Amino acid sequence: MKIFFRYQTFRFIWLTKPPGRHFHKDRQLWTPLTLADFEAINRCNRPLPENFNFAADVLDQWAQKEKTGERPANPALWWVNGKGDEVKWSFRELGSLSRKAANVLTKPCGLQRGDHVAVILPRIPEWWLVNVACIRTGIVFMPGTIQLTAKDILYRLRASKAKCIVASEEVAPVVESIALECPDLKTKLLVSPQSRTGWLSFQELFQFASEEHSCVETRSQEPMTIYFTSGTTGSPKMAQHSQSSLGIGLTLCGRYWLDLKSSDIIWNMSDTGWVKAAIGSVFSSWLCGACVFVHQMAQFDTDIFLDTLTTYPITTLCSPPTVYRMLVRKDLKRYKFKSLRHCLTGGEPLNPEVLEQWRAQTGLELYEGYGQTEVGIICANQKGQEIKPGSMGKGMLPYDVQIIDENGNVLPPGKEGEIALRLKSTRPFCFFSEYVDNPQKTAATIRGDFYVTGDRGVMDSDGYFWFVGRADDVIISSGYRIGPFEVESALIEHPAVVESAVVSSPDQIRREVVKAFVVLAAPFKSYNPEKLTLELQDHVKKSTAPYKYPRKVEFVEELPKTITGKIKRNVLRDQEWGQR
Repeated sequence: MKIFFRYQTFRFIWLTKPPGRHFHKDRQLWTPLTLADFEAINRCNRPLPENFNFAADVLDQWAQKEKTGERPANPALWWVNGKGDEVKWSFRELGSLSRKAANVLTKPCGLQRGDHVAVILPRIPEWWLVNVACIRTGIVFMPGTIQLTAKDILYRLRASKAKCIVASEEVAPVVESIALECPDLKTKLLVSPQSRTGWLSFQELFQFASEEHSCVETRSQEPMTIYFTSGTTGSPKMAQHSQSSLGIGLTLCGRYWLDLKSSDIIWNMSDTGWVKAAIGSVFSSWLCGACVFVHQMAQFDTDIFLDTLTTYPITTLCSPPTVYRMLVRKDLKRYKFKSLRHCLTGGEPLNPEVLEQWRAQTGLELYEGYGQTEVGIICANQKGQEIKPGSMGKGMLPYDVQIIDENGNVLPPGKEGEIALRLKSTRPFCFFSEYVDNPQKTAATIRGDFYVTGDRGVMDSDGYFWFVGRADDVIISSGYRIGPFEVESALIEHPAVVESAVVSSPDQIRREVVKAFVVLAAPFKSYNPEKLTLELQDHVKKSTAPYKYPRKVEFVEELPKTITGKIKRNVLRDQEWGQR
């Protein structure tokens, strides 16, 4: 990391002309697109341009506005690690540094436009540099969490035919254990102050790389990134996004859900391996010219988290519900969040009880959003709209969100069905392009005139959507359909429950019944488990429909999760049904 800290004191020499592309192929003068242009395109009120590159058409334009004084003095990226280290990059510095990184990828690494690169890095500044460098060069980047196992990495490298992997020190040994089984892998690039045999050193190459680099003029619908998204069956699918699907398609999300302006500082807690990092820490934020704040915590700590919110001028916070569940157990009234004005959550449904506790202790609302790797944000509670506790808000433009049945028919308000997006005459540009090498799975997302999310929900008469569960999460017990989230929401209201996951469990009479895995609060861990089970069952019966109570309860120390905090119910369900 030391090489980057030195850049805080450098003054860069800039050309008199603005960076990026200046002429279209027809040789007419290129006029930079504005935020208003991107919003019009996102609303489908203006056609998608033939060419688009987020680095040239967004980041470099903010750099130019910094130069002319049209943008506030906020940094573009503000990174801290809690150990006294700090990085602040302006858009102009981000531009210069990412050009150096682009030269590292294309010269010593030998990568070309269209090549696939796996990027497995924690929340360090180089993650942002490598992402932007890939966009500048037309290289397709594939983010992954550092918690991937050797089996996970092997599958991703082989399925994608990746030519390069960019990894941190903690991941390198895992990569080495499977690298020989990946015939397409030509280059291993290590991001670490230490050198390693068989790896190129990003730090060393970066230090001597040129700042001069011409951004590739990418087509709007040219591949930009691939996310591996897990289904309930089979191997993870490669959801491919174009240069514009995230780079332009998240404009309205940034403006109306995140409620960002160029003077804002947003702290998004998502792990770098998930699309929510792209939404909150790259595209939506930088489309609006906001500052992306990052705290590299090795493990989440509520005290460090709250101290950070009080110390730094963070205006916008986006965290999974799990984080808020932990925070509301603290005495939040003794903390003064001087700059915080807008709080968001997503990645899993938000319990109404948590929303109400957060509001009571901080005076701030929690704005829930719902989306998918494939299509971005679908529903959200937007600033200025009434919040209905437990609802994930209304449909987000440009999508027409509906609840449909198994035949693709639109269901009336109050009827449970699958959450779907109505398709127009053409596939919306903000959709993912395809599941790479899997046309059957791509085609399976379409039902009649709709894209089907695979999630079940209900829309009320006011147009608000309510999440029920994954289509295959729904528990059918004695003919009753039970959504696990409703039971989890009832359980979390009990003071003994820190967290819970509800799944189906086999039963000889009912075929399946509701089972709850429960993490207990410390004071309740010594309680008699049988008595506490009865108490929790009675509590759920009183809080929701009696037939939904968990007939089985198991107390556990922790639940399986993704980095975002989303409970992996399928793992627990498979354990119950003997499939793992």
